[in-house]
Parts: sequence; structure tokens; C-alpha cells
Amino acid sequence: MKESLRYLQNAKELLSKAPIEDSFYADVKPVQEACGTAYLAVLKAIDEYLISKGVDKRDLPQSVDGYRDMLRKYLIVHNGKLLKEFEMLYKGLHIAGYYRGLLEDVDAVKVYFRDAKKFIEKVSP
Repeated sequence: MKESLRYLQNAKELLSKAPIEDSFYADVKPVQEACGTAYLAVLKAIDEYLISKGVDKRDLPQSVDGYRDMLRKYLIVHNGKLLKEFEMLYKGLHIAGYYRGLLEDVDAVKVYFRDAKKFIEKVSP
């Protein structure tokens, strides 16, 4: 969990550099970078969990579909909501936040970061 939380902290630091005007980020670039890094934190948490369960580093997922499969195989047994939470974080942080640069509302970004931290805590070995 240490590595994933380090990534999440880095994401928060990137986000803190984004100027805010009236509850919206005025510059989307640092928000995109922060969302991308926060999403990587989620992936790192899953990787850390899988390694703790005996998955070899060479066999870690290489795609979002691979992460879905691994979640189904190793984690859903313990918490059926994890796949839905992962999908929400994938769509919010990775697609809307990083890839498309659509997250401009400060409160919305805070919610995604909070949810990323909760997810990381849930999958921590």
C-alpha cells in the first residue's frame, strides 16, 4: 500500500498547483496529470494486492480488461462492490479526468480522490 499511497499523495501535490476560480480549475493540464496519477495509484494498489496473493509480477495485468479479470478472480469474492468502484474510478479519473480533461469542478475532483483513497484502503493486503 505504501507505493499506491505515494502515488496518490503525488496526485494531490499536482492538483494543489492548479489555479482555482469560482470552484472550478482554471487550468485543466495539472488536473489531468493529477487524475492520471491518482488512477495509477488505484492500479498500484491492485498490483500490490495481487502480489500479496502470490501473483508473479510478470503476470500482473497490462490493460483495463486485465485488471477487471483479476478483480473478478481475486477480489470480488471478498467485496462484490469493488468492480463497480473500480469502473467508477476508471471512468472518472482515467477517462474523464486524464484522457478527456473534462473534470473542472473542484468538488467533483475531491470526491474522486476521496473514493480512490477508500478503494486503495479496501484492497490493501
